[in-house]
Amino acid sequence: MSANEIDLSGSRVLIADDNEQNRELLDAYLAGEGYEILMANDGKETMDVVAASQPDLILLDIMMPRMSGYEVCEQVKSNSDTQAIPVLMVTALNEMGDIEKAVNAGCDDFLTKPVNQLELKTRVRSLLRVRHLAGERDRLLAYLEEMEQQILQAKG
Repeated sequence: MSANEIDLSGSRVLIADDNEQNRELLDAYLAGEGYEILMANDGKETMDVVAASQPDLILLDIMMPRMSGYEVCEQVKSNSDTQAIPVLMVTALNEMGDIEKAVNAGCDDFLTKPVNQLELKTRVRSLLRVRHLAGERDRLLAYLEEMEQQILQAKG
């Protein structure tokens, strides 16, 4: 790994889909990437897993029982504890209205089924990289703020 590459192994990826074959396919496509894969089979369970595990990325189907992917995405993005988690909508819906509704719900990216393995891996890696870099930025800003406070206290 070169100095400018980010180690994304160990990242938690939540696959939320009510169809077991779809979950297994996405899991198989991401096998070998070193991610910790979490699973949920409906919207309510997705929210429970998000609350308990704070995944680094959510692969979210739209048409699910108990809560749609739209509703899940809106709740994730409206909660300050989870709003930074990227959401990649993965769905058979591909009408422009569906895409617009997903974007309005707050999704970060959109893939249409059937999913191409290379496209999935690339988008997952990209969204995880953005998540990682945002976390690094936030840690650096907090550190700088702490240093600034210490300097001000030392002067005062």
